[in-house]
Amino acid sequence: MRRGKRVKKKKRMEFSKKIFFGVSIGVALVTIFSCIMSWRTNDTSVLSYIIGGMFAELATATGFYYNKAKAENVIKIKNNSNYSEEESEVY
Repeated sequence: MRRGKRVKKKKRMEFSKKIFFGVSIGVALVTIFSCIMSWRTNDTSVLSYIIGGMFAELATATGFYYNKAKAENVIKIKNNSNYSEEESEVY
């Protein structure tokens, strides 16, 4: 038998990461667009509403993403054979 190189399958990005990156890119684009338009029109009232709302959405997406990752990591740690409950506490 001939041994060849193993082809590693490229792991697909998780859906939660896609949502997080999409929201992050959206926030960056809206922030840049709002700053440019407020500079052109000399009206900064839009900054307090649009940008504040977008960053609130980003904070929500970030919180859910990290909470999901934490829950997955707790399961991975408990399934590890070297894990003992005395060594570590999960909050």
